[in-house]
Amino acid sequence: MKDNMVEEKKAENCIAAETVRETHSEAETFLLARELGEKAGPGEVYLLRGDLGVGKTVFARGFAAGLGITEPVTSPTFTILKEYPEGRLPLYHFDVYRVGDPDEMEETGYFEYLEGDGVLLIEWPEMIEEILPESCTSVTIEKDTEKGFDYRRISIRNS
Repeated sequence: MKDNMVEEKKAENCIAAETVRETHSEAETFLLARELGEKAGPGEVYLLRGDLGVGKTVFARGFAAGLGITEPVTSPTFTILKEYPEGRLPLYHFDVYRVGDPDEMEETGYFEYLEGDGVLLIEWPEMIEEILPESCTSVTIEKDTEKGFDYRRISIRNS
């Protein structure tokens, strides 16, 4: 795993720090995510961005491990939400790829989870952009097959 850079990027009306890390295997991606999970605090929101097959589920598994969650972690693609209550903090893992309208999130308890003491991990956050909190951590995973099949560029930005 390699730290590439830390830079400041101007967001709409705040400065956000961005860290870019490179991984070269699923294991390295898992470990990076576990590091983030170990540092996660109550009420934090993590937005997980990336194309299909880029490694979001591997990242979610590592993140959950960092929270002390030992049960198998799967993507909640068809259920929208999967709860993992037994770690040091509860994890609320959302996959909102199939959400047609952000109003549908009301039915999942999304707004109550935002006010709770757990950590939210949201895959495909662009589907509900207008109801995301201002303060969150955005994680973007990108592939570059010219650098190897397992290569990932992972950008982590706090806002």
